[in-house]
Amino acid sequence: MKKSLLKIAALCFLSLFFIAKSFGQTPLNDSSYLQTSITQTVSNFYKSIGQQSRLYDGHEYLPYDPHTKGNALFPYDAQGWEPGEVTYDGILYKNVPMMYDVYKDALVVLLYNKFTMFSLLKGRVHDFSFSNHYFIRLDADSINNDKSGIVSGYYDQLYGGKIEILARRSKTIQSAPNSSVLTLETFFTSTNDYYLRKGNIYYKIGSKSSILNVLKDKKSELQQYLKTNKIKYNANPDDAMAKIAAYYDHLTN
Repeated sequence: MKKSLLKIAALCFLSLFFIAKSFGQTPLNDSSYLQTSITQTVSNFYKSIGQQSRLYDGHEYLPYDPHTKGNALFPYDAQGWEPGEVTYDGILYKNVPMMYDVYKDALVVLLYNKFTMFSLLKGRVHDFSFSNHYFIRLDADSINNDKSGIVSGYYDQLYGGKIEILARRSKTIQSAPNSSVLTLETFFTSTNDYYLRKGNIYYKIGSKSSILNVLKDKKSELQQYLKTNKIKYNANPDDAMAKIAAYYDHLTN
């Protein structure tokens, strides 16, 4: 299998070589043609290797009890597969059908047979993105001077600049009595935990006052910015945190 994979890779490399050579004989305004050709070649490479792809290296993912209300997915209104990108074993894969199970903190992809579901090996995932969210994987053991109690896993990067805002998405399964059928009803509930990285230190945040206290050297300017731009923090904390962080970077540029 490795030999056939190497042959496919070699053919794709030769295709890229001849595309680039041909491009050298064309005007500069044909750069879009080169990019399109390279993208198509890489796409054909992924398609050709099929089940030999490193992406299909993980554990089979099994569904939950169908009697549990709701689901384990993020976004919290997600209903199924979304196309996305993932960097796995140092390789970027595009247009991958994926789901993010926040109860298990597992990135799930659909196998090439369009039926089997796989949970990717977390240690090999660098980052992934889908549904307008970008997630990175953090290793808590590699973080020095941590003041937040941050744990290893996937984090939704709300802002990434000199400072960084991360959201930890999670769900739990709860039980409550259902009087109509005289039994316990199980259901998913969601939570969000937020973190701010300033320098090499992570801080746990949440409320407006908590983020402003971490950024206290520009607190008055940030308060004025929120007031001037009529940013309602509690109405959309994700968006407000990202805007505060971006403005702080602007002030300290």
